[in-house]
Amino acid sequence: MSQKIKTYTTMNIYFCGSIRGGRQDINIYQKIVNKLQQYGKVLTEHISYDSLSEKGEDAALDGDKSIHDRDMEWLIKADVIIAEVTQPSLGVGYELGRAVALNKKVLCLFRPESGKVLSAMIRGASTNSLFQVQDYREEDVESYLEKYFDCFSKN
Repeated sequence: MSQKIKTYTTMNIYFCGSIRGGRQDINIYQKIVNKLQQYGKVLTEHISYDSLSEKGEDAALDGDKSIHDRDMEWLIKADVIIAEVTQPSLGVGYELGRAVALNKKVLCLFRPESGKVLSAMIRGASTNSLFQVQDYREEDVESYLEKYFDCFSKN
């Protein structure tokens, strides 16, 4: 089933980044989300909030099940998934697996200069145009996103 991306103004973008797995990359998440907002509605912009700690979201929510169900609704609604995968996260891995099962377009961003090694399950999944892994340096992340989204405007 081929899938076209909507025009930027109506595109729904699901951004994945570590929460409970560690918030070390919050500044990069903020830079990514700010750039993504140029291309559409970021359904998960809260991932970039300074106020979000490793403990997760506000306890006012109805717990982990409500977070899971809400996020799955957003994932289904999303036209494209952008994941920063340098900081290992079980949640991000789960979201990516579900995105693949849903036949979504996925871009995973990884910084080799972090000294970490990307999971073979993520790097090895980059075998077609729907699922891509891009190694990047922090100062280049915005230009990689521009190149990625430019290909959608040509469809």
